[in-house]
Amino acid sequence: MLKFALVVVAVVAVVAVAVTNGVSTVVNGTQPADGSPQYRTVGCNASIGPWEGGGADKGKNDASRLNEEQRKTVEMIIKIGRERNLPPLAWQIAIQAGMTESGLRSLNYGDRDSLGIFQMRPSMGWGSPAQVMDPDYAIRKFYDVLEKVPDWENRRPGDSAQAVERSAFPDRYHNWEAMAAFLIGEAGVSDPAGCGEAVGNYLLASSAAGTAIEFTKQQLGEPYLWGGNGPDQWDCSGILVKAFAAAGVKIPRVANDQYMSGGAHLPVREAKAGDLIFWATNPANPVTVHHVAMYLGNDEYIHAPQTGDVVKISKLNWDYYELMPLAVRPGV
Repeated sequence: MLKFALVVVAVVAVVAVAVTNGVSTVVNGTQPADGSPQYRTVGCNASIGPWEGGGADKGKNDASRLNEEQRKTVEMIIKIGRERNLPPLAWQIAIQAGMTESGLRSLNYGDRDSLGIFQMRPSMGWGSPAQVMDPDYAIRKFYDVLEKVPDWENRRPGDSAQAVERSAFPDRYHNWEAMAAFLIGEAGVSDPAGCGEAVGNYLLASSAAGTAIEFTKQQLGEPYLWGGNGPDQWDCSGILVKAFAAAGVKIPRVANDQYMSGGAHLPVREAKAGDLIFWATNPANPVTVHHVAMYLGNDEYIHAPQTGDVVKISKLNWDYYELMPLAVRPGV
């Protein structure tokens, strides 16, 4: 709910990737370390991934449960967004916020004096009770505040929704990402996630890799420490958290969590410079992942290996039985 005063504050950017123009590479503005063609830089809602394979089924199923009132609210959100020349990402943020706060209904009740689609509170300066109950007013007011959120275009949609709503439960807006993207797709936007090309569930671009690689290489020779988060001692997952944080990308702290939810999956043999590769006691069970490294191309990877060792570059044995079948591409 909108429990706080109508003041927009900066929120730390998390998973989403900045949108840039043209062509980008993953290593210091030059050719990628593995000699592959340059990557096409894209903006992307990271948790959804390419529309061809990233959440479409879930989005379709969630959308199928909407009733006529909810569908009409979605139509209004998109219509007003178009009128204001706002990009589809703004529509998506509003849909996610409305679904989370009211189920996309103009409720005449809520926590304390919260009302309407976005549970706006008249006592906190969002308008009169009659205004916030009016869907047209509420949607326009939501967009007014969203446009004042710093860098909202480059954040994960649910985080931008939270920056407007200021809820005590910030993560819940993420639940409706796939549904919102599906509904926008129904409105004629062919790539609602904004991730560009894809092959199945696999992503083809990364904007964060160059910065992450450079950060990690700067730590070469630093000693391993279990639980080490720097600045001069690291464990295998801690160094990668900081490397991608330097690129504005948040990934989980622990190696097996990085494998399961650190980014987009792709076959390990298709890994590119900046992708994460993993080893597990039982490669069929992600819970047993015990080591992670950053692939550099040319069968090399950089990592913080173990106690008594240092951050270094090693050669990859593609046939080693503990190598996990998928790599992870953070930030896309």
